[in-house]
Amino acid sequence: MIVESPTKAKTIGRYLGNEYIIKASMGHVVDLPKSTLGVDVEHDFTPDFEVVTDKKKTIAELKSAAKGVDSIILATDPDREGEAIAYHVAEVLKLSKNKLKRIVFHEITKEAIEQALKNHRSIDANLVDAQTARRVLDRLVGYKLSPLLWQKIRRGLSAGRVQSVALRLIVEREREIEKFAKKPYFTIHATVKKENEIVFNLIEINGQKIELQEIFNLYDGDYKVTKTNIEKEEDAKKIVADLQGKNFVVADVLQKEMKRSPQPPYTTSTLQQDASRRLGLSGKRTMSLAQKLYEEGYITYHRTDSVTIALSAQNAIRTFVKKEYGDRYLSEKPRFYATKQKLAQEAHEAIRPTNVGELQAQIGGIHTKLYELIWRRAVASQMSDAITESTTVLADAKDYRFKANGSVLVFDGFLKINPQALQDSKLPQFTVGEKLQPQSINEQFHETPPPPRYNDASLIKTLEEKGIGRPSTYATIVGTIEERGYIEREEARFKPTAVGIAVNDFLVANFSDIDDIPFTAEMEDQLDNIAHGKKEWRPMMKDFYTPFEKKLSQMKDVARVKIEVEELDELCPDCGARLVVRTGRFGKFISCSSFPKCKFTKQFVEETGLTCPKDGGKIIVKKTKRGRKFFGCSNYPACTFAAWNISDIKKAT
Repeated sequence: MIVESPTKAKTIGRYLGNEYIIKASMGHVVDLPKSTLGVDVEHDFTPDFEVVTDKKKTIAELKSAAKGVDSIILATDPDREGEAIAYHVAEVLKLSKNKLKRIVFHEITKEAIEQALKNHRSIDANLVDAQTARRVLDRLVGYKLSPLLWQKIRRGLSAGRVQSVALRLIVEREREIEKFAKKPYFTIHATVKKENEIVFNLIEINGQKIELQEIFNLYDGDYKVTKTNIEKEEDAKKIVADLQGKNFVVADVLQKEMKRSPQPPYTTSTLQQDASRRLGLSGKRTMSLAQKLYEEGYITYHRTDSVTIALSAQNAIRTFVKKEYGDRYLSEKPRFYATKQKLAQEAHEAIRPTNVGELQAQIGGIHTKLYELIWRRAVASQMSDAITESTTVLADAKDYRFKANGSVLVFDGFLKINPQALQDSKLPQFTVGEKLQPQSINEQFHETPPPPRYNDASLIKTLEEKGIGRPSTYATIVGTIEERGYIEREEARFKPTAVGIAVNDFLVANFSDIDDIPFTAEMEDQLDNIAHGKKEWRPMMKDFYTPFEKKLSQMKDVARVKIEVEELDELCPDCGARLVVRTGRFGKFISCSSFPKCKFTKQFVEETGLTCPKDGGKIIVKKTKRGRKFFGCSNYPACTFAAWNISDIKKAT
């Protein structure tokens, strides 16, 4: 049996007897060459796959192990990439079809493996074609566009088909933030003392609602901001003055029971979003941890856009809930969730624990935290609704109407094991006609906030909503543009660098048909159609490449793009010219503005303006070996204080 990794081989080995030899291919055994295009565009885009240099020893070991055995079982992952690996292993080892068996399973358990062995099949050519098409398509775009970026912007840059669209989203959002005009507005609050302090908010004047919604049109959709129509301080103060000494009379008390249902088990996208929000993990880190959990047999396959789970797993979860928490916490009927994606990929189950009785992964550390997230979400999906009682109190004073809201958790339901932000704010008993005397009435100044920058969660959610990428690619998309230095993290949110903006603007100006959301989404749909046997990949490639090649031939006379550079109030010690901040392969650095005439450079130190809570030194921005930004003391190694977020430093001080 051949799988991808030693960990997966070891886990499977625990369930199979001595009659099986289990070996790992260590991922792909062939790839397109690094030094040449590797695609014959003149002959139906035939890819020139070659053996990966550092896999020759692995291949030799696989060939040796394959001698004299009854059959070769290819048990690589159940998606397009896994199918392609299986196909290439069979090709490299020159395996005969009568010896070859392809099996797939979505969890590494004894039952799943035994079932897969009973249902072996041949390699799915459609899945292999879809993966080949994606690889060839990305190679053509990257290999043809990257040299153009070297000529027109700077050497060493590279372009990617899907990554460029993600970069465009981030750049467009940044520009919306820059041009966003904040609008002032005021809210009016009255504080009433009854058992405790209750805040009433002004909602109407003379029967007219004062709240309104302003809609700002962004590149990736509308952004809505709720504000009041009280925009001048003098108007707010006039209202406050008019209310002084007035009694409030309770006009109505509204009570409503509300039910809150659990969410479906995780897909790849929702797992990455929650891991970002709750654990502060990047998409790339989340997928790395999930890969380990899958290979160790703790969870089902982690690359999926399906929210369904097997009936046997559903029954196991329901039995567990009933036993551990009682009938009251079990949903009346089994819950079934519908997959929203129009073309769900090959993995047909959501991400769930393989053994619901295993409350913790024995790996420890952050792996266990991610496992618990997956476990809670899956188990909660079969639990009863949480019930809250919502109370709204309306109070009138002259021509003004105020409102106070409260809510109480009546029954926790699924929140018992999957707690989410829900705080009780119980209101005391109010009766209609009751008079209230406010302790204070105040106005509060606000400004409409600009749209927030993307973070891991919101960017992945947007990519999924727009049909950009698939479960196996979300983390790679974000990680790639970050590694290239096109974006950087600022308080866990993405900000485009000067280089990223230059690359984006060049691609948008000259390749808007490729660097385009509808086009990229359509290409993903075409790849899905190839995987389902509805379309052939070579004609699709020709339809793309013919206009693309024509566009490339028109780029000779396009002007070179200048990267905007930040000037410093500091002169070059070598030639006296102004020093500037530039961005290179390894991040920001300081150099002379007269480069290449003057080659002076020095390290760029980004200060935060904060002092170290440990020794009073300056807090500066640093990077880990993997390129992740953090904040540390400038007196390192004498002082070892470090933090991931500015907010953590402020708390410490």
